[in-house]
Amino acid sequence: MAFISHQIRRSFSSSAVRNVVIKHVTVIGGGLMGAGIAQVAATTGHSVTLVDTNGDILKKSVKGIEGSLKRVVKKKFADKPEAGEEFIQKILQNVSISTDAGSAAQGSDLVVEAIVENLKIKQDLFSQLDKLAPQHTIFASNTSSLPISDIASSTNRLDRFGGLHFFNPVPMMKLVEVIATSATSQETFDSLLNFSKVLGKTPVSCKDTPGFIVNRLLVPYLLEAVRLHERGHGSKEDIDIAMKLGAGYPMGPFELADYVGLDTVKFIIDGWSAMEPDNPLFAPSEMLNKLVAEGKYGKKTGEGFYKHK
Repeated sequence: MAFISHQIRRSFSSSAVRNVVIKHVTVIGGGLMGAGIAQVAATTGHSVTLVDTNGDILKKSVKGIEGSLKRVVKKKFADKPEAGEEFIQKILQNVSISTDAGSAAQGSDLVVEAIVENLKIKQDLFSQLDKLAPQHTIFASNTSSLPISDIASSTNRLDRFGGLHFFNPVPMMKLVEVIATSATSQETFDSLLNFSKVLGKTPVSCKDTPGFIVNRLLVPYLLEAVRLHERGHGSKEDIDIAMKLGAGYPMGPFELADYVGLDTVKFIIDGWSAMEPDNPLFAPSEMLNKLVAEGKYGKKTGEGFYKHK
């Protein structure tokens, strides 16, 4: 009977999603990722509410979106400044800001979370929103490393929960990883895929595994490059040159790690190591740990594996 009841509930919930056209999107988190997601959604005609607990961050986010759009206008409307300004204003009219996530979620078809990579904070957020958002509303996390199923476990809409992993900078990067858990309904997954396509992105289907596709391959690659250097088998400069010229990569692993942020790389690998302590791919690096402990995170702090001006 419990199984039948579960199936009935899931069927009912899925039918609510089936007919939903995503028009209003709430993006939670006013950082670079959240603002980028808000920008591409607004550019494609969606009504967007960008949410953050800090009003000053929201103002900065809107200025950032406007600045990004101005760069687009310089290329797209070089000879038509008036049309360019109209283009910017039309998109900005699609964006509103709020410090009240619950209120914003009440009118949303899709809620995308792009906040700090902390499982408990994400779970608490979605647990609160689950009580306020309409039944048809789909929840999605932009997490790059945490299991979607663990985040979704704080809600009662497991079939209407998935992952939308965008890449930075969102307006320029074409890829979106669309993640389904074992409980995500096909209707929800299809809605997330279609939403990604409407944004002008290229979605790829992913299972709910550590790092999904890109980071699951990328982060161990970065760490193996560091270990290679730690063993004295190659300088960081030579390793970077080798991968750029030999593999055709635009950046070497040390350059890329500095760009991503060494603190971010460490956070991801530490989390995976805790989940799978016997997996050699997830073994920590003394050199990486030392740099992070010294506050040398890479490009954003001015120094990581390299010094940055």
